[in-house]
Amino acid sequence: MKSDGQPIHEITSISGVGFGFLALIVGVYRSWITRQEGLDRANRMLRSLDRVKRFHGAFPHFVHTSGGKTIPFAKYDDGGDLVETALLVQALICAREFFDGQTLGEIDLRRSVTDIVETVEWDWFTRGKPGPLFWHWSPRYGWAKNLPIVGWNEALVAYVIAAGSVSHAIDCPSYHAGWARNGDIKNNAMYLGIRLPLGEPYGGPLFLSQYSFCTLDPRGLGDAYCDDYREQVHAHSLINYRVCSARYAWQDGWGLSACDGPKGYVVNSPTNDHGLIATTAALSSMPFLPARSKQAAMRFLKWRGGALKGRFGLMDSFQPSSGWVSKTHLAINQGPVVTMMENHRSGLIWDLFMNAGDVRRGMVKLGFRTNRYREQDDVLKLR
Repeated sequence: MKSDGQPIHEITSISGVGFGFLALIVGVYRSWITRQEGLDRANRMLRSLDRVKRFHGAFPHFVHTSGGKTIPFAKYDDGGDLVETALLVQALICAREFFDGQTLGEIDLRRSVTDIVETVEWDWFTRGKPGPLFWHWSPRYGWAKNLPIVGWNEALVAYVIAAGSVSHAIDCPSYHAGWARNGDIKNNAMYLGIRLPLGEPYGGPLFLSQYSFCTLDPRGLGDAYCDDYREQVHAHSLINYRVCSARYAWQDGWGLSACDGPKGYVVNSPTNDHGLIATTAALSSMPFLPARSKQAAMRFLKWRGGALKGRFGLMDSFQPSSGWVSKTHLAINQGPVVTMMENHRSGLIWDLFMNAGDVRRGMVKLGFRTNRYREQDDVLKLR
């Protein structure tokens, strides 16, 4: 939406809805709104989602805000988007855990969430093979998009949820051969004096280490490819900070990620820098680089006399060299800010998600190690 709170157009991203659910939970937890207000809003959102056409249980990338009609994202992409769906489902699982009371409204919410979560056909999106999940499927073009979900990117949570699904679970080979590329996901090179365990050189845009880890708690989390995912997300954030420190002025702050730009939405990274700083990049790094994230927040607030301030907080992005400032707030960038700041303060969203039964099943099935599931009796219950 625009800086004054007016919608840009009648389009809604499904992942943005997911981050909206997470922000709603934080709002209730922090008493910004009452529990009943949060519940009413959540149930209203779920009723809207119920009108959206799904494709083997998966939601499209974009829908028309008023009626829920699918809006094609790109050529061959007018059907199910599994990553958008996963970023919604992770939030719905958190909402189901948070609204755990016995009122009719909370019971209805949990029932609605379960109906969505259990009808996503994760296993169908492997195309019947022990390989990767595939990102898109179209009733018109089939698998023409042909984009496997492989790491390192923002979609790790899709594999965790898919492995823990009650009705449509994937098997371990899909994770190892697909997401991990049989070990090719590993990096372990040094960038600016920092070892990066996984992913592309310099880590890529910061949302790759933020969207899934809004819900997945990286602290003490490990598997066959990374001993501690906290090291991964910390290294990614610190590399991004050091790159920006070398390229931008002190008062400009830091943060390279996908964001609004003068000519539209653009993906920024250390190796593809368009001179744009995304405020979400630094602020959503709060759990991993707290001092540098807070420092960036203060610089953003003071930048050119408050030019980055909008009705709903900081604007999406800006270009220090030209003075250009985005006139928009993007849900997929605002939601992680609220979520990650709360994870830094209390770990609320991490606790809700990691304690959910379907998530625990997925983690154990894929061979993740975490202090949360160390007890043998607990593991046995999940099988």
